[in-house]
Amino acid sequence: MSIGLIGKKIGMTREFMETGQSVPVTVIKVEKGRVLDVISKEKRGYNAVKVGFFKLKNSKLTKQMKGYFSKKNTEPKRILKEFRVENNDQYKEGNEFGLEIFKDKRFLDVRSKTIGKGFAGVMKRWNFGGLRASHGVSVSHRSHGSTGQRQDPGKVFKGKKMAGHMGDKLRTILNLEIIKSDLENDLIYLKGSIPGSKNSTVLLRGSVKNISRKTIKEKHEAKVKAAAAKKGKK
Repeated sequence: MSIGLIGKKIGMTREFMETGQSVPVTVIKVEKGRVLDVISKEKRGYNAVKVGFFKLKNSKLTKQMKGYFSKKNTEPKRILKEFRVENNDQYKEGNEFGLEIFKDKRFLDVRSKTIGKGFAGVMKRWNFGGLRASHGVSVSHRSHGSTGQRQDPGKVFKGKKMAGHMGDKLRTILNLEIIKSDLENDLIYLKGSIPGSKNSTVLLRGSVKNISRKTIKEKHEAKVKAAAAKKGKK
């Protein structure tokens, strides 16, 4: 496991690469994290770092949290997140870090909450075809039909696809390519879309999987190199 950052989804735009290719990107405003606690294996059985994100007014705190932040001698933070790390020697209480921790990364994993759709029917939620549009079907064209059995086993099995609450769930998108980083304004541009509405909170972390694929920039460089080599042979 590696340490990550929390940010805010600004929205979507596009970036033009050197090749002239237009790439859709999601812009994320990343918040600087402050180390509040360094957890050791001796103390709790694992190595971890507790990090605080987003400023918070004192008036919004409970008495217990006021005591916690005054003890740590730091300003209140809205989100506290624990990251498990292999080695916690490099972290100290009060340290701050931002986008610079991703400077050697090419791909990131993104975790955020999907847009809530409220109570949805089976056609919208599970892509059901619905019942027939004519021939005796009355006022139930978009219904799900039968859900259970008769006497045996006489129940609806757990996990049955039915109407219900749609969206508003945490989802992780793996291996999103970093197109650009703006360290001055704490902005990161990721290729493609990510779950959630504008201004929703997003967790960024280094990619868990080992990725062998090339980025757009690397593909272009390889193409230029191959063309130069071909020209040299002629």
